[in-house]
This record gives sequence, structure tokens and C-alpha cells, in this order.
Amino acid sequence: MTTSSRTPAPTRGSAGGPVAGRRLLGVVGLLVAAAGYEAVTRTFFSPLHVPPLSAVAPEALRLLTEARFWTATGRTLLAVASGLVIAVVAGIVGGFAIGSVPWLLRVTSSTLDFLRPVPSIVLIPVLVLVLDVAQITVLLVAVSCFWIVLFQVLYGLRDVDRVAVDTARSLRLGPLARVVHVTWPTVLPYLGTALRLIVSVALALAVTGGLVMGAAGLGELIWRSQESGEFTGMYALVLLTGGVGILLDLGARLAERRLLHWHVATRREVATG
Repeated sequence: MTTSSRTPAPTRGSAGGPVAGRRLLGVVGLLVAAAGYEAVTRTFFSPLHVPPLSAVAPEALRLLTEARFWTATGRTLLAVASGLVIAVVAGIVGGFAIGSVPWLLRVTSSTLDFLRPVPSIVLIPVLVLVLDVAQITVLLVAVSCFWIVLFQVLYGLRDVDRVAVDTARSLRLGPLARVVHVTWPTVLPYLGTALRLIVSVALALAVTGGLVMGAAGLGELIWRSQESGEFTGMYALVLLTGGVGILLDLGARLAERRLLHWHVATRREVATG
């Protein structure tokens, strides 16, 4: 009778240990940060100008019961969604159009590299003369997120396996079939990364539209609270806006997992929690 020397496979419970540990550490870190903010604000700042978290949190809960907060949140999310749709569609179309033609990519590469670092907010003085404030906010979101999507598509096209393309061509697959079965699956993970990046950028710019130009939304509420001296309400709105950003990021990660459930990196991430 022999004894097997193989190591037993880990069970589901053993895999959950490190995951639970990481989540617990995250909660501990959050509590430490909250306690640190409370201590610093009470020690070094006036509660009239920098209120402690113990005053901000109840105000944030009160704002959650007010219709004006949800109305402003809806307007901000509408600007975010509108800008993202424009950016994604334009970025995918532009990326495939440029990246699929080698000479066009070489001609436009220097121009693209020059325009990409230019912040979209510098367009405000020009756009305010011809567009409505809400339209400007959507355009700011679209322009900034467009560059992220465009370059991610270009990176994905650069990563397409030429052997797979030649194999598909030898199998007599047409151009559209090659895009669907070879090119698109390669580009899709890059678009997943772009999605996670652009949601936070879009929210920041939508809020900036309210802070700078008074566009209806969360930025406008924050600005009005500052102007009226309601600093506790202002900090509460900032806290709630951060919560909206976290929810958007979680939604983007969930969408990426659903979109790329077949990808090995996504399966590994789901397996490790």
C-alpha cells in the first residue's frame, strides 16, 4: 500500500482566507483614515471652516433625503453618460480608422501625441461663446475621454497577432470576419481598461463643469454651499460625490468582468477575489 505524496488541492474556504483578509485590511484602513481626519480637523482647524467627520457624516445622511441632491446627481450622471457614449463611439471608430491604415497612423501620430496632453478644460473660453453650459460640460467629458479610448484602441490594434491574422486570411475569412474574430477580441481588453479609466475622468469633469461654469449638478451644489458659507454641507456634498465615484468605478469593473468573462486575466481576477 502506497501513500500519495501529492499536495491536496486548495478548497474554496482556503482561497477565501486571503480575500477576507484583504477586505478586512481595507475596512481597517478606512477606519484609520476617518479617525485620522477627525483628529486632525479637531486639533488644527476651526470646525467652522473644516468640519470634523462627525459633523459631515450626519449632514451627508440628511442630504440623501433631499430631492435636490438626487436631482443634481441625476443631471451630473446624465452629463457623464452622454459624454462617455460620444467618447466611446468616436474613440472606437477613430481608432480603427487610423490604426487599420499604417500610413495614416504614421501621418497622424505626431498630431495625436501633441493634442492628447492638452486639457479639455482650456476649451471653455472658446466654447462658452457658442454653446450652452450643459453642452459644454458634455463636450468636455467627451473630449477628455475620447483620447483615452482612442489610444487604448490603437494599443490593442498594435497587439493583434499577425500569425492569427494570416491564418484567418488563409481560411478565406473576409475583412469583416477577421475584425470580428481576430481583431476585436484583442482590442476588447484594452477597451475594458479604458472604461475603468474614463468613468472617474468623466465624473471629475462633469463636477468641474458645475464648479467653474455653474452647470446644473453636483458641482453647482458644492459651489453654492461654499458661496453661502455652508461648509459642513459643502464637505458632505464632496463626500457624497466621492461615493458616487466609487459606485461608478464598481459599475465599470463589473461591466468589464461581464464583457471579458472569457479572458484569462478576468477569470484569474474573479478566482482570487
